[in-house]
Amino acid sequence: MLNSESVRELIALGRKAVEAFLEGKELKVRNYIKSEYSFKRGIFTTLLIYPQKELRGCVGIPYPSYPLWEAVIRTSISSAFEDPRFKPLIRSELSNVIWEISLLGSLEEVKENPEDSIKVGKHGVLVEYGQRKGLLLPQVAVEYTLTSEEFLNRACLKAGLEENLWKREKVKIFRFEADIYREVEPCGEVVKVELI
Repeated sequence: MLNSESVRELIALGRKAVEAFLEGKELKVRNYIKSEYSFKRGIFTTLLIYPQKELRGCVGIPYPSYPLWEAVIRTSISSAFEDPRFKPLIRSELSNVIWEISLLGSLEEVKENPEDSIKVGKHGVLVEYGQRKGLLLPQVAVEYTLTSEEFLNRACLKAGLEENLWKREKVKIFRFEADIYREVEPCGEVVKVELI
């Protein structure tokens, strides 16, 4: 079971991965980390500028495809250097960035009344139509004070679809819960984020 201290270890790993990438060095991962976090989970890593908490990058792996330690490394590097909305992170920024990790629960398909089945502050949403997918974490609806309908509209837009497309039959909608942890300050204490 993960808690703030174990997530702090994972965030430290993500930070080291980004540092190693910036220095062009190979990251050495201790065997203890590999065995302790060998289970697979969907995960999103969000980088936020401190202290304003402005988004600096957010990339994730929604399905449990990799051991957790490896998923943290992959999403941390992708958030820092590959989020197309931002320029790659530079060394001088690293000390002013806090890590937020969202550990995803399983995806549950919503077949009826998605606007009632998706609870703001509890669920994230994934909209799927053909090859297009749009995922929003639970904290997005809270941060932007969205209704469940607005949340679904935004997920459609993120997938590159018309905003009301989620009301059509061929669109698949999934909900999920997430455990969210965030550094209080760069390299500082890690706390669980409560949305409600």
